[in-house]
This record gives sequence, C-alpha cells and structure tokens, in this order.
Amino acid sequence: MTTSIPEKSYARIPYVYPLPRLIEVQLDSFAWLQREGLAELFDEISPIESFNRRMRLYFPGDTAEAREFDLKFWFEKIKWSQAECLDRDLTYSAPLYVKVLLAGEDVPEPITSDIFLGDFPWMTEEGTFIVNGTERVVVSQLIRSPGVYFESQDDPVSGKRMAAAKLVPDRGAWMEFETKKSDYLTVKFNRKRTMPVTILLRALAAIDDGLSQSLITEGTDEELLALFSGVDSDPDRQFILSSLRQEPEWDVGRKRTIGEEALIEFFRRMRPGDPATLDNAREFLEQQLCDRRRYNLARVGRYKLNQKLGHGKSVPLTHRTVTMLDLVQLVTRMIQINNGEITPDDIDHLGNRRMKTV
Repeated sequence: MTTSIPEKSYARIPYVYPLPRLIEVQLDSFAWLQREGLAELFDEISPIESFNRRMRLYFPGDTAEAREFDLKFWFEKIKWSQAECLDRDLTYSAPLYVKVLLAGEDVPEPITSDIFLGDFPWMTEEGTFIVNGTERVVVSQLIRSPGVYFESQDDPVSGKRMAAAKLVPDRGAWMEFETKKSDYLTVKFNRKRTMPVTILLRALAAIDDGLSQSLITEGTDEELLALFSGVDSDPDRQFILSSLRQEPEWDVGRKRTIGEEALIEFFRRMRPGDPATLDNAREFLEQQLCDRRRYNLARVGRYKLNQKLGHGKSVPLTHRTVTMLDLVQLVTRMIQINNGEITPDDIDHLGNRRMKTV
C-alpha cells in the first residue's frame, strides 16, 4: 500500500489560485470573430457599388436591405477531421457561405443568392490552425493602440517646451502635429505635406463631419481666436495667432467663404497636379476623414480618443471617423502642454498598447 507524501510549501504567501487556461485568449478571440467580427466586416464593405452606381451588392449588415431580405452568413460542416488533415497535408477549414442581394436601377427585380466565399481556416480545441498538414499557432502581438498620443521636447536654444501629437487611426491617413520654434502649430497629413494647422481647421468648416453641431461654421480669424481664447492666453506665446500669420493671403471675393478657400488650399497642397475645384477638394477631404471605408478609428480608437480628450458625451462610440471636435480638443491639449499646464503621454506605457489577437 502506497502512502502519499504530505505537500509542504515554503512560500510566505499561500497560493490558492488555480492555473488558468492559457489558450483561452485565443479561443475567445476566434469565437468573437465568428460571432461579431465577420458581421462587422461585411457591414463595413456593404454595399459594393458599380462604377456608374446603378448596381449595388449588399452583404449582411446593419442596413434596411439586409434586414428586409434576411441577409446572413453561415459555416457548413468541416470536410475533414484533424487527423485526416495532418495525414493528407490538408487545411482544417469550414466552407463559408453568404446570402447577398443584388439591387439597383439597372436590376429589374432584386436578386438574392447564396454564394461560396471560400474555405475558412478553423481553430482546433488546442487554439491552433492546421494549414497544409502543419499545425500552426497565431502569436498575439502588442501593438500601438489607435488613438492620439502627445509628446514634448525642450528646445535646446530657447528652453521652450515643444509639444507634438500623433492621431493614429486603425485604418486611414495619419496626422502628425508639431510645434515649431516660431510658436506656430503645423500638421503633416498622411506623411506628405506640412501646413499650418489653422488651414485644416478652416477647411473643416466647409465639410460635414457627421455631427449635428459644429464648432467652426465659417473659419474666420475671429472665430478661431475666440475658440482657443481660453487656453491660448500667454502673451509671449500666441500659438493660434502665429499659425494664422503663416497662412497665404486669402482671396474671398469670388463668392466663396474663407473656409472654402482654405479647403481648396488644402487640396492644392495635397494634390498639386489635380484641378483645385471646390467639389474636388470637398470630396477629397470627406473621403480622407469622414468616409468610414477609408478612415476608421475602430472602437478602441474612438474610446481612447474620447477618454483622453474628454468629450465622450459629445461623440458616441459608434462614430468611428474623426470630427472637428476631436481636432479642436487636440490642438487645445497641445497648447496646454506647451504652456506647462498638463504633462505629455508616456509612449511606452502599456496603457497605450493593445493586444492584437487572432
């Protein structure tokens, strides 16, 4: 008869917590992808329009057409078992089908059809994928979370604090803001052209950012100075006034507002070879900042932006594009950092990182 040896612990703190299931993160992430992730992706691309916009292909999503025709997606049964895939060098996957709707002016009657999108790699119970007979695992990564990040450095000559900011989306154009030695603020749009930040603020008055209320309606000098009068109050460092002095001379005598002139100037600097008309400029900026297909902060980015800039009640989490309120609060925070009222962010802090899962 065997007797068990009593267990003795030399730890100062008794350990009573059971070891968690370490692959639970992978399994939960894949379950979310099947349940919500694919639905969000289909909703993002729906509808796909033809070149003349007279035919539209609708996918499952949060649209009236999708609800009316009961558009959905589903997985069929897995063809081969895990043992067969390992033995015959196959991929462990499930067929993905989608019910789509074709409608539009060129379609006499709406057509619904079930289409096969492809074999979707399926996760095993161990949190792995079998691809071509080889078992593989997706390693989670720590990436920079979408949102806005503020930095600062001291000018070695004058000793002034020079704030900088980066507005990082999940998908779309990056915007990098800087403070120059002459105490004016600039923005580099999509890592291409640098211009005074007031040109972008004026141009936003001529487009629709998706919010009902607008902080800048015309884009005049008086409007911008009044908007930042509460924070830009240091008589020795007038950031908005210095930025206005860096702008070109505006010609507002052609039945256009100064905001529309700034919009055309913004387009001219970003696309120097294209004809700078008001319609082209408005379409370009709305596509770059207000079109969810081209610019997306994602849910994490919008949450971080609302949390850091402090306007969570004004911009809902479902609004995934950048707004005029975001940029005004961003410039306000840069001025506060330059004046020493608040401190910049710690880029290496884990709170500014997120885990990229399956």
